Amino acid sequence: MRIFLTGATGFIGSRIVPELIGAGHQVIGMTRSDAGAKALEAAGVEVHRGTLEEPESLRRGAEKADAVIHTAFDHDFSRFVENCAKDTRVIAAMGEALKGSNRPIIITSGTGLGIAEHGQPAVEDVCNLDHPNPRVASEIAGNALLDAGINLSVVRLPQVHDPVKQGLITPLVEIARAKGVSGYFGDGSNRYPAGHVVDVARLYRLAIERAEAGARYHAVGEEGVPVKLIAEALGRGLNLPVASIPAEKAGEHFGWMAMFAGLDMPASSARTREILGWQPTGPSLLEDLDAMDYRAIAA
Repeated sequence: MRIFLTGATGFIGSRIVPELIGAGHQVIGMTRSDAGAKALEAAGVEVHRGTLEEPESLRRGAEKADAVIHTAFDHDFSRFVENCAKDTRVIAAMGEALKGSNRPIIITSGTGLGIAEHGQPAVEDVCNLDHPNPRVASEIAGNALLDAGINLSVVRLPQVHDPVKQGLITPLVEIARAKGVSGYFGDGSNRYPAGHVVDVARLYRLAIERAEAGARYHAVGEEGVPVKLIAEALGRGLNLPVASIPAEKAGEHFGWMAMFAGLDMPASSARTREILGWQPTGPSLLEDLDAMDYRAIAA
C-alpha cells in the first residue's frame, strides 16, 4: 500500500516508517520543515509538505494514498484542549479525501477513553465519551467519519517510551529538576499504562494491514505502572529526594501537569493482542527510565 503517514518525523512516526517499509509498503510522509524533508528522503519516504494548522494540506496527502496513519499531534500539553480541537479539524479534513472509498485511516487517541469505571483497566470495546480527557475530541471526530461510512480505526496510546522520551513523564523530569524534588500525587498508587515505542510502531502496521472499520486497539505493554515507582526512578536518575505532594499543593508543584498527576489510568491490551497477534517485546518503562541519560536531557 501507499500509506500517508502524518507525524512521520516524530517520536512514534519515525519508528513507524521503517516498520512499514520493511513490510513492503510505500510511505508518503508529512513534514513541515526542510530538515524533516531531508530525513524522510534519506529513509526512502516520499515527502509531503503539510501542517496541522492547515487541514487542507493533510487532505491533499490523504488523497494520493491507499491508506492513512495519523500520528501527528501538537504535544504542547499546556494547550491540550486547544490542540485536541485542532486534531478534530485535521481528522475531518482527511476524512473528506476518503469518502466514497474503502481506503482505511487510523487515528490516534489515548487509552483513558476505554475506561468504563474508575479503577478498572481501560478496554478496547469501551468508548467513554464522558471521560474528562480532552483527547475524547479525537474519538468523537473519528465516530463522525465512521458514521459517514469511512473505514476508520483507532490506536489508543499509553505513555510511549524509550530511554529518551516517555510521554507525560518527560515533563515530570523538568518539573522535578525545577522543584528540587521528584514528586508524586498522594500515596502514588495511581497507575500509568506504558508501551515501548518500537512495539507501538509495530502495532500501527498490524492495524493498518487489518483495516477493520470501527476497531480500537491499545498499544499497551504494561497495564499500569504505579506513579510512585516512576517518581522513584526519576529521583534515582536526577539524584533528587522523592516525596508525596498533597492534593492542596498539586497545582503549585505540578503546574499544568496537575490535571494528570493524580489520574489512575490502567489499561488492558488483551483484545488487541488476541486480534492482531501483537506481543510487546521492548524494555519496560522503569528499565528505560533507569537507562536514560539525565545529563543529556539537562543539556
